[in-house]
Amino acid sequence: MQRTPHHRSRSRRGLAAALAAGALTASLLGGNAASARPYPEPARSIATTLSLPSPPGGTNVKVLVFHASATEESPTVDAGIAAIERIGLSGPEAGRFRTVATDDPAVFTNGKQLGRYNAVVFLTGGGDVLDPEQEAGLEAYMEAGGGFLGIHNAARTEPYSDWFTGLVGARPAADSPTNVQRATVEIGDRKHPATRNLPLEWKRPDKWLNWTKNPSGDVHTVARVREITYRPGASANGWDHPVSWCRDYDGGRSFYTAMGGTVDSFAETDFRDHLRGALDWTTRISQADCKATITSNYKAERVTQPNQPGLNDQIGEPHGLVAAPDGRVLYIGRGGADGSKPVVTDWNSPDIGKGLGQIHVYDPKTKKVTLAGELTIFGNKGGGDELVKVEEGLLGIELDPDFEKNGWVYLHYTPHSKIDRDRQMAVRQVSRFTLDLATNRLNLSSEKVLLHWPVQIHSCCHAGGGMAWDSKGNLYIATGDNNSSGFSEGYSGNNPQPSYKGVSFADARRTAGNTNNLNGKILRIHPEDDGTYTLPEGNLFTGKEPDEGGGKTRGEIYVMGVRNPARISVDKTTDTLYAGWVGPDAGSPSTTWGPAKYDTFAAITKAGNHGWPYCMGNKQPYRDRNLPDPSKPLGWYDCDRPKNDSPNNDGLVNLPPITSNTIWYSPQGGGVDYPRDANGIPSYKAQEQKQLLPWLKGGGQATMNGPVYRYDAASTSADKWPSYWDGKWFVGDFYDGTQPRHAVLTDPKTAGKGGLPTHAESLKKIIPVGADGIRNLMDWRFAPDGSLYVLDYGRGFFTSDSKSALWRVTYKGGGPTPAAEDLARKAAVQ
Repeated sequence: MQRTPHHRSRSRRGLAAALAAGALTASLLGGNAASARPYPEPARSIATTLSLPSPPGGTNVKVLVFHASATEESPTVDAGIAAIERIGLSGPEAGRFRTVATDDPAVFTNGKQLGRYNAVVFLTGGGDVLDPEQEAGLEAYMEAGGGFLGIHNAARTEPYSDWFTGLVGARPAADSPTNVQRATVEIGDRKHPATRNLPLEWKRPDKWLNWTKNPSGDVHTVARVREITYRPGASANGWDHPVSWCRDYDGGRSFYTAMGGTVDSFAETDFRDHLRGALDWTTRISQADCKATITSNYKAERVTQPNQPGLNDQIGEPHGLVAAPDGRVLYIGRGGADGSKPVVTDWNSPDIGKGLGQIHVYDPKTKKVTLAGELTIFGNKGGGDELVKVEEGLLGIELDPDFEKNGWVYLHYTPHSKIDRDRQMAVRQVSRFTLDLATNRLNLSSEKVLLHWPVQIHSCCHAGGGMAWDSKGNLYIATGDNNSSGFSEGYSGNNPQPSYKGVSFADARRTAGNTNNLNGKILRIHPEDDGTYTLPEGNLFTGKEPDEGGGKTRGEIYVMGVRNPARISVDKTTDTLYAGWVGPDAGSPSTTWGPAKYDTFAAITKAGNHGWPYCMGNKQPYRDRNLPDPSKPLGWYDCDRPKNDSPNNDGLVNLPPITSNTIWYSPQGGGVDYPRDANGIPSYKAQEQKQLLPWLKGGGQATMNGPVYRYDAASTSADKWPSYWDGKWFVGDFYDGTQPRHAVLTDPKTAGKGGLPTHAESLKKIIPVGADGIRNLMDWRFAPDGSLYVLDYGRGFFTSDSKSALWRVTYKGGGPTPAAEDLARKAAVQ
């Protein structure tokens, strides 16, 4: 619609008349521009005698657009008013409203007028436009339950008022960019009416403000601008750069967007949809949750106590947990927890590495812990180098889908009774046990071994261990490659030379890269009631491939090419498998050997090869090496046509093509990538790298994959996390420094194909870090009541200590606002 420039709002009456086939639906108040009046005291000290309905406005929804400026009126005002008027006149009848525009601040001291409006929009140009009495009127309006929407330069308004700073949420940095730049906006809230219909990654031009103080955690951020897509200048906020947010404030509802800095913004369909949703909430037409990421709304509580001296009555060496349908939490100790007994490292001793893998049960109803049972495992050798220490033991736990009826518990462990001390080999197995549901005691004599396979135990490390179910009753089992990383300078674990009695312990091509070996894999089986298993369709191999002579594949393999997948999860809504695995040890990239250590997360939607030890990240290859001289680099691996020509390979030579991964990080940063030559080989020059995922980096790093949260609207739990987190994937690290502890969104169109996350939300203030928090995150799962349980490993290795604990994180923010009885049009929204 054509509009001509105007300097006073009186002349906008003709503009409103041009809307909607000439229907006049907005009366416009007139007034002169306010002058700057700095004052030393905030408006809270000014008493007001305004009489306002609570909440303001009614079913005949009206919106006041206030557009005064202490300087020349912004050119966006006409476009903004027209857009808001059009929003109010269009769309479903239940969401329509009338618009009134004014630049006269006297409206805020006229209770009869102000009380008619369901929401007030500040389309202001900045500066001091309200005197103390007028600001007190706005404050009284919010206290009565009013709604506020601030657009772009509204954050520069009332610069002397602390109360107004709280209302808008943040103040722009003085040196924010002033030019229009095209950038990508990440939409993190897929539930709020202001953002639920927007693209996951919204590319648009605007003037992007920087903030003197990042408001995230104090407000609920619904959208961020991605700084790597434009030039934010010296006052850049970094990866967490909020651009739109909301919160319940001082009795009312406040929404602010820093977008809308250009006239063209208001002509964008998506931006008008953004404003429509914000106005739906601020006017009380609809409810929304603007509390979900405010950190003070979460409570993290340690639920286990330190062990009594000489006992493991509360916890073993924390290694995994699972929540039962009735709320009980079962968690395991790997086997290095008993500090009262000597650690045996002598292979001549029959007690070499003997320890106890422990299963504890926490009952939230009684707040009591029961030691359910202990397995005698191989895995208690203490620390030392990789030829001394060991990471075997009790590694994983899952409950049968019918656990409430049969009490079946699945445990992934290395029994001490089956080790071969001469050859230094062991057996890893997944067994089913029965738990007495009345006493929380595990019947060890009920064991049925479903699956077992050999592992070398001459050298450490990387045992894997996680397990998870899909919706079809298939059990996924994560196994580590169980190899030393000390013989390849921390790059590809592909040194074929080191071996013990004929078994290589430094060549992951024998394990993870081998189609005929169950180590370095994620297996998928279908357990049967009699303790056996069948193979579901859709695994990577059938086990009967005739390729290369036959007999060179295992049908249990769903994913190959993973190094140490200690934690996996399956979102039963989509049956997407989520996994994380630890990378090798190189601290920096090498132009000779390839990338630095990458810890990796992957969203997996079908069977595939995820790269190790040939390629990492987004198909970044390593250099081949082989006998007779493993120190001599050969050619780069071909990620699309990988070959396993190791002398230690007894599987296929020609491997499935490698699938890119979703997240990878190193000490240099997150999603590190490099320019590539004509053959697709990265330069691996540190000075040429770019970071595709600037929200994370590593250092000391050990991935701890987490769950996808699913919100249960039918649940009456007062502790459940809100619907904002629904569908978000929780990714973390054992360490709590610069490593990830985030909830991320992925695009369903690219998930499983190596598509990068579209959004990340830091959890470090919700799941507390630091010496007295959860410093060493070992596992995390949501319980049926929607609360989150987290295992903290403790501060030592191969043992438990006073910090080893089970924690519970609950949400205390309450439901969406406004309350159902305060909705403007109750009948229309039911």
